[in-house]
Amino acid sequence: MTDGVRYREGVGRPPIPIEQSLTTKLLPTVLSLIAGSVDVISFVGLGGLFAAHITGNLVILAARIVAGDEAPLALMIAVPVFIIVLAVTRLLAGGLERLRVASLRPLLFLQFLLLAGFLALCIVGGPRLDPNGANATVAGMLGVSAMAVQNALVQISLKGAPSTAVMTTNITRFMMDLGEVLLGRSPNDGAKAGERARRTGLAIAGFVVGCGLGAGCQAVAGLWSLTLPAGLALVALAMAFAVTGEGAQAQPFILRFLAGTNPQRAGSHRASASGTASNVGRPR
Repeated sequence: MTDGVRYREGVGRPPIPIEQSLTTKLLPTVLSLIAGSVDVISFVGLGGLFAAHITGNLVILAARIVAGDEAPLALMIAVPVFIIVLAVTRLLAGGLERLRVASLRPLLFLQFLLLAGFLALCIVGGPRLDPNGANATVAGMLGVSAMAVQNALVQISLKGAPSTAVMTTNITRFMMDLGEVLLGRSPNDGAKAGERARRTGLAIAGFVVGCGLGAGCQAVAGLWSLTLPAGLALVALAMAFAVTGEGAQAQPFILRFLAGTNPQRAGSHRASASGTASNVGRPR
């Protein structure tokens, strides 16, 4: 990630601090709900494909090979597709930085489009979608791509946010921070650990609830249940508008929609315009 000096020089836009507002604090929880629900629905509906718990596909693939079962193409290409989309997402975020556009909204919008495509292909495939068919494979890769974008945007666009899809790391971090709080060796360290534990705990809870909701919806509606994570992605995008809209009320609508121009640049532009106006009519 680019350093703070680069942002202070006006190149790009810094990630939004997770402590900025209640909306930023709740956004990782919504993203965790998305990841949990997508993971369960894809696993049940697409023959054991993990869309969020991406390395789990390697375990399933190895188990099938050892058992002599057919190895679906989706399991074989899930990890490479995830890596490629991560790289593309980082390049996209870098391009947005050079344009002085905050990356949160565009990346959330991209995730929503991928999840919407995932839902659409699964619906088109019908209730008896073949997990080994081309339609299911492409649909599954859209789900994997959506989770790759989500994993990237949490690190790129939300400073201090916990992972919203890797719960093993989150549970470990949560327990370590909880231990730090209980040991109480340093009030300052304990306070920081407590705040991290609270954020991580919300992400864990969001993922667990998302798994439960996804499983319930899958049992009732089949792959139509992908409407749940797609709808939550739309909610997350709306939350991003609320986040980046704070303090940007004076900017033109189109700039606010694109996440705004750099505040420093906008301020210098206004100062320049003001200075030009004040110089009108002065003797030279």
